[in-house]
Amino acid sequence: MGFKVQDHYFKKAKKDDFLARSVYKLEEIDSKFKIINKGDQVVDFGYHPGSWVQYTSRRVGAEGKVIGIDIRPLNKKLLTLKNVTLFEKDIFDVDTTSQLGADNKFDVVLSDMAPNTTGIRSVDQDRSLNLVEKVFEVLPVFLKENGNMVIKVFDSHQAQKFLKESKGLFKQYDFLKPKSTRSVSKEFFVIGRGYKA
Repeated sequence: MGFKVQDHYFKKAKKDDFLARSVYKLEEIDSKFKIINKGDQVVDFGYHPGSWVQYTSRRVGAEGKVIGIDIRPLNKKLLTLKNVTLFEKDIFDVDTTSQLGADNKFDVVLSDMAPNTTGIRSVDQDRSLNLVEKVFEVLPVFLKENGNMVIKVFDSHQAQKFLKESKGLFKQYDFLKPKSTRSVSKEFFVIGRGYKA
């Protein structure tokens, strides 16, 4: 391990009462690109452990709604949040929003999903790209017209190629490696705004 696990953001997350340091990635993306608004309906793919759900719950407020989906068991620490509903499901087994108790498509799709990593870079990149492609595939089901998306990607030549080809799906399309991303990490985020459904 080249980095200290208990770094500045790890300690800050503990102090701020967030479940993981990854919350600061979403916070930076949101403050820069204005992804999440009051009253939004948001779905978070692969939400575990739940710091993105905590952040989003605050951002959307009482009129908004956050639905978190993960194949891992529900994180009970999040069940006290009134505007949050969690599902223990594989997102790719869901083909209608009503399976998530939602009447309409969502204003925002978030995905911080990562594959189980092997440490073999090419394998991990392929698995990550597979998840990214699947999220793009289900966008027509989940994301409403003009909606926003944030998705984590492990950088690779193939990922860059796929993302360039998908650029036309959004009015605005940006890449960002947030400041809180560890320097050794190959991940970055794709931010799509104004989905052309």
